[in-house]
Amino acid sequence: MKKIIFAIFLCSTLLLASSKDNTIEQKIDSLLTLMTLDEKIGQLTQYSGNYETGPSAGTVKNEFQKLVKEGKVGSFLNVHGATNTHEMQKIAVEQSRLKIPLLFGYDVIHGYRTTFPIPLAEASSWDPQAVEKSARISAIEAAAAGVHWTFAPMVDIARDPRWGRIAEGSGEDPYLGSAMAAARVKGFQGNSYGEKGTILSCAKHFAAYGGAEGGRDYNTVDMSERTLREIYLLPYKAAVDAGAATIMSSFNEIAGVPSTGSKFLLTDVLRKEWHFDGFVVSDWTSIPEMHTHGVAANDAESAMLALNAGTDMDMEGGVYRKHLPQLLKEGKVSEQTLNEAVRRILRVKLRLGLFADPYRNASPEAEKKDIYNAAHIAATRDVARKSIVLLKNEKDILPLKKEIKTLAVVGPLANNTEEPLGPWHQQGRPSDVVTVLDGITKTVSSDTKILFAKGCDIVGNDTKGFDEAVSIAKKSDVVIVVVGEAAEMSGEAASRSSLTLPGKQEKFVEAIQATGTPVVVVLMNGRPLAVTWIAEHVSAIVEAWFLGVQSGNAIADVLFGEYTPSGKLPVTFPRTVGQVPYYYNYKNTGRPMDEKQKYNSKYIDISNTPLFPFGYGLSYTTFEYSSPRLSASKITKKESLKVVVDVKNIGRRAGEEVVQLYIRDEYGSVTRPVKELKGFQKIALVPGEKKSVEFTLTPELLSMYDINMKWGVEAGTFKVYVGTNSVDVQEASFEVSEL
Repeated sequence: MKKIIFAIFLCSTLLLASSKDNTIEQKIDSLLTLMTLDEKIGQLTQYSGNYETGPSAGTVKNEFQKLVKEGKVGSFLNVHGATNTHEMQKIAVEQSRLKIPLLFGYDVIHGYRTTFPIPLAEASSWDPQAVEKSARISAIEAAAAGVHWTFAPMVDIARDPRWGRIAEGSGEDPYLGSAMAAARVKGFQGNSYGEKGTILSCAKHFAAYGGAEGGRDYNTVDMSERTLREIYLLPYKAAVDAGAATIMSSFNEIAGVPSTGSKFLLTDVLRKEWHFDGFVVSDWTSIPEMHTHGVAANDAESAMLALNAGTDMDMEGGVYRKHLPQLLKEGKVSEQTLNEAVRRILRVKLRLGLFADPYRNASPEAEKKDIYNAAHIAATRDVARKSIVLLKNEKDILPLKKEIKTLAVVGPLANNTEEPLGPWHQQGRPSDVVTVLDGITKTVSSDTKILFAKGCDIVGNDTKGFDEAVSIAKKSDVVIVVVGEAAEMSGEAASRSSLTLPGKQEKFVEAIQATGTPVVVVLMNGRPLAVTWIAEHVSAIVEAWFLGVQSGNAIADVLFGEYTPSGKLPVTFPRTVGQVPYYYNYKNTGRPMDEKQKYNSKYIDISNTPLFPFGYGLSYTTFEYSSPRLSASKITKKESLKVVVDVKNIGRRAGEEVVQLYIRDEYGSVTRPVKELKGFQKIALVPGEKKSVEFTLTPELLSMYDINMKWGVEAGTFKVYVGTNSVDVQEASFEVSEL
């Protein structure tokens, strides 16, 4: 009986969904028959409002209002605030001929005003539910301010930490990156992006933007199709499968073809293979930039290439509006291609509910209630704590006692309110930021004496402040040194040729360490740093990244044991920039590293090993792993395999552990990585508690692209690795047979 009821419910749901989709398509058909050519091209055109400075921030330039009335623009970015968006939307739905509502986009990357940790930091939580919660709150705040659409999540795989935009993604691994991509899409869009308090997501940058040569932003990408599909495309596919409404094409080329003009990517893969039915927006002026790339002789050719490839909306380039009428006359772009692009954009607007409610309940009252409220502040503190990674804790110096007698807090980021917000912090305000010094002051005993000195700047060669910091360090029981990067050193157009601490900060840490007082280094940064000297000499290292408005409270929670750190690195930390690009899932050569032999793949001046490996992170307790148990020693290509491991907390504190599962296909028709992440679970254990953690290796997880680029499982032997990071693992083996 239950099965019958469920079947009836399922059929009813499918019929309703089908009916709704049919109604949307009928409305689009009706609109298309009414639209002029200018109005159609207007839907494909997006312009930026005023930027983030001055009294006009979030508004629209006056000359655009006339275009809205004429139906010649369909979307704006950088327009936000309920009053500003309401003003422009009113023009669109009351004064334009067809009253088609505008779509307002904004870079809500890790928060609207309540600024959460940067995405790389959130990926360190290995907690998709926490990441989804962060995106959900960001969507609620942005929607209250009249924003419909965020240009996030950035799902680019990044194996080169010189690339500044590594801060905006989830690191180097496609499996972890896919989990985080799906979580963010679900957080932004909810169960349906027509619901109140949701916004459209935009998975970017399609595709492989993170593979830029030399780690230099906007640079060329060149790789095999196998690497593209097995590593770089997987998180985009996960975002599409999770329902991402839009996709942004990337600035880069792949194998000679700029992504914005790549029919292979935007039509063959995205739409035909993956069945994506949302729309594609170019990145900022990436359409006319195809002329600079050298594949289009002028802007008109750029527009032709982009639209024919499948780029539906022109962000800030203005070339569709200027050149499509003539291209249509010349037959270089068909009316069918134009109509299909318009259809995709109207479909998303209808699904979002803009025609039914162009203002989507945004109002000054909603802004006051839903933006930067107590619940959101508490949530960002929780996510921030989960994002912190403990890299070193010699002699268990951490957690510190709240009753410590004298504590020195030093460094250029110890009392800084701007940098903890990180790049792309949008409406986040320095006045909202809890500094590390403030967080510590609120946490320790009232009898604790706290001494503070800045010591040095983030950049520059001035060392005049060293003496004061050294002096107070000598008087203290412990020194907390807060160092790292400026927020502007990460994000777009923020590539670095060095991965060391900028300025004189490393020399500053050396001076503090020389006092003999125990040192705890807290790092704030948007990329892995090569801090080899610090790792070899100081007592403890806490990777805090840029954690947002609750930075100081979250860091103090970890330093003083209110929260036991559980973060794991989503990216490898190299010993030096000379090792990059560096990632754990590399392939063996015919001559893998052997320290005892010369003629093999290694450096002569440094170890091949990382400073800190992928998946690494310490706790205030200790976890013991059993050997993995397999449900079978041999399976067929169509069967799944169960992997079970027992994890026990053998320490004295409760804690959370991220149990990680890796595999290796030992011999294939093509070479395979030495390890590939294929599962993880975050579990909580009290002292003495043991849990059995079970993973299922499905045929999909065992599949690869073979020598003929056919996706599937190959027969052969596999190794399974389970452990606390990509290096410290227990292993077992199994075989896959043809039948």
